[in-house]
Amino acid sequence: MPREWDGIISQHINRKFSRPIARFLAKFPIITPNHVSILSFLVALISGLAFFLRHPIMGGILAQLSSILDGADGDLAALTNRISPFGGFLDTVLDRYADAAILSGMIVSLFFTDGINAVYIIIVGITALIGSLLVSYSAAHAKSKLGLTFSKGFAAYAASRDVRLFLIMLGGILNQIFITLLVLAILTNTTVLVRIWTTRNLKVS
Repeated sequence: MPREWDGIISQHINRKFSRPIARFLAKFPIITPNHVSILSFLVALISGLAFFLRHPIMGGILAQLSSILDGADGDLAALTNRISPFGGFLDTVLDRYADAAILSGMIVSLFFTDGINAVYIIIVGITALIGSLLVSYSAAHAKSKLGLTFSKGFAAYAASRDVRLFLIMLGGILNQIFITLLVLAILTNTTVLVRIWTTRNLKVS
């Protein structure tokens, strides 16, 4: 069964891998969900480095592997009854650092690509980075301050982390880094605007 916070990619792809990984890791009590969270973060850092070194295919594949491992930590926690507030907090914080590392590697790699104006790279890259961080930030604060959870429709699924990392994988494999950042910039910031509109209507009603 999908978890209530699962995105589309997690439901249909990632969980098919993360759950077997979690079942395997559960055989080794010394391995905790926090260890898997840290491993996911380290894989994301290597993904960003791969993009930085202009190995986009490797960067993309590692970004998706990081996404799968990001689900495995929660699966392992549920399977071994080791769900903890700190574990959720650590996972969330590391995810934000991971996203920044991957996107930064992609942005920097574009400065070594012919035919793309540096101004466009900066504008699109920074917009994608800010939008990606605000997707998570807007969800967290809507829940904490308004009790609102985005659980369906465009606001919930369009720019969820699993979708973003899957798009990064496709962009890396196709070596279309600028287009991927452009898509992420549009998708993430549109999602945030939709969430702002949704919360505004909630407050008015």
